[in-house]
Amino acid sequence: MFYYVSGTVTEIEAGLAVIDCGGVGYACATTNYTLSQLKKGAPAKLYTYLNVREDAMELFGFIDQNELRSFKLLISVSGVGPRAALAILSAITPQQLALAVVTDDAKALTAAPGIGKKIAQRVILELKDKLAGEDAMGASSGKGGAAIAAAVPHSKRSEAQAALAVLGYGSAEIAAVLKDIDMDALPLEDIIRQALKKMMK
Repeated sequence: MFYYVSGTVTEIEAGLAVIDCGGVGYACATTNYTLSQLKKGAPAKLYTYLNVREDAMELFGFIDQNELRSFKLLISVSGVGPRAALAILSAITPQQLALAVVTDDAKALTAAPGIGKKIAQRVILELKDKLAGEDAMGASSGKGGAAIAAAVPHSKRSEAQAALAVLGYGSAEIAAVLKDIDMDALPLEDIIRQALKKMMK
């Protein structure tokens, strides 16, 4: 299983980057955001997901682990394949995805080409259900998972907690990164963005 590919960018095309790793070129399907961070001839490291089908193997690459994590969450939704997940992450960032799920903003997801209202609503419903299930397990095991409410949040802090939980982060690490962020001074999306940056360090 590939975890990442690291080498030199040799080709950049629409939705695709080729990374030369020791003389082997790995073609990685990717998002517009990742492509915007790459430069032909420059070194790059992409976190990868290998999709194996009966008739093909496809490698997907992402500039950071937040994009990869969001991609894996999206393809876990019934009816959302890798290409649809790429389309969504080319239209919105991981923090915008989390925000859309928490605030029931299907319109944000339908901004992606080929993503209709039904798919958008399914993404929101299934990822919220996933969050609710994790909260229930956390509560039953005494780990405090229920502190991240699956119900509609009532403050920017609880909304940020729920959004980060949608992306798969645990309650302890969420609490640790949020404690030093000024909740009053920043809009919710910036709070989530700052928290994700801290988690990547």
